[in-house]
Amino acid sequence: MDKILEQIGLTILELPLLALVQGILFGLVQTKGNNLMKKEVKKVVLAYSGGLDTSIILKWLQDEYNCEVVTFTADIGQGEEVEPARQKALDLGIKPENIFIEDLREEFVKDYVFPMFRANTIYEGEYLLGTSIARPLIAKRQVEIANQMGADGVSHGATGKGNDQVRFEIGYLSQNPNLAIIAPWREWDLNSREKLLAYASEHGIKIEQKKGKSPYSMDANLLHISYEGLQLEDPNLEPEESMWKWSVSPENAPDKAEYIEIGYESGDPVSLNGETLSPATMLENLNALGNKHGIGRIDIVENRFVGMKARGCYETPGGTIMLKAHRAIESITVDREAAHLKDELMPRYAKLIYNGFWFAPEREMLQAAIDKTQENVNGTVRLKLYKGSVMVVGRTSPNTLFDEEFSTFEEDEVYNQKDAEGFIKLNALRFIIKKS
Repeated sequence: MDKILEQIGLTILELPLLALVQGILFGLVQTKGNNLMKKEVKKVVLAYSGGLDTSIILKWLQDEYNCEVVTFTADIGQGEEVEPARQKALDLGIKPENIFIEDLREEFVKDYVFPMFRANTIYEGEYLLGTSIARPLIAKRQVEIANQMGADGVSHGATGKGNDQVRFEIGYLSQNPNLAIIAPWREWDLNSREKLLAYASEHGIKIEQKKGKSPYSMDANLLHISYEGLQLEDPNLEPEESMWKWSVSPENAPDKAEYIEIGYESGDPVSLNGETLSPATMLENLNALGNKHGIGRIDIVENRFVGMKARGCYETPGGTIMLKAHRAIESITVDREAAHLKDELMPRYAKLIYNGFWFAPEREMLQAAIDKTQENVNGTVRLKLYKGSVMVVGRTSPNTLFDEEFSTFEEDEVYNQKDAEGFIKLNALRFIIKKS
């Protein structure tokens, strides 16, 4: 055995490395084999926006896989009319019964955004996960449609460099691992806008060139809008003011502050200035207020799950207001140690969402713990919005743990200050022992 290994330049200690390489190569062959098998897919549900990429993907699926295509367009508050996607799909030969356009705004905010905000979730200290939290809902509904329509595959338009491919596909696999997954950007050679436009021209795909359309790569929903590409790929260049589509700049925001009140029940915002609102309407109204006052802009370099760093700019106006308000109402309603443990768990929870593990049992476990802490998070928070800032100026709750009798600097009858001496000595006992 040693002689054979010697001839091929390996030692016994290097056998595990050989096994690893063999495993990787076998995996690649299997992946290739699976791609070949996907040619036999009969019906595919495509996450379809009606834009350049997904219109080309639709035609490409028909030609490359010779399969029936079902389109699914989700309205999650991206701010653009989604109904035109129906006609575009029809123009590309999709049967009317194979076109799904659904308004998911309320479900998106109620079942995804609000649970995430109960945890005060931020990724790497700044990112409020606007894109990340939308993908699980789209993936789940896409699989449900696939099951309903008897499809044997699903497809998306995410590239092979980003996080969304991971989020979509982990979502698919968690819901129905038997579906074939087609990721065109990992298969085709249409790797530039010029090639995509040439393909569209060759196949008679109509591409509308919208006036004033941003040249940036953008993603929008009710929680945020993101910007990537162009000069943002240099992390040292300041974004141009014309890039921002939602909010006024803080410099141009009103010179007069605006006061608002948000009412909370079990950790979720339910009313604004005394008016009860649905989850989606609540976020829409907070977005309008945040945009008016230049709130919610960030410019960050984040660590993508696939490995590289990426620079992105985000506008999350309503979410920025909600985060501030939620932490304020928690400050008087959640026990100290529960609040501290919750803050320790939050980065792990944020990472799970960012990396696409919304449906993972560990995320659900954390959610159960988080939601338990929210049972008494009820009350009202008063906020002051002014030139890009959100300031908490008041908070009240029927479940408040703040007791003025104990907290006052004036004379009281409930707290014996002499008790602090023993408390301090017991906490310092290990230092006392060390020095004695």
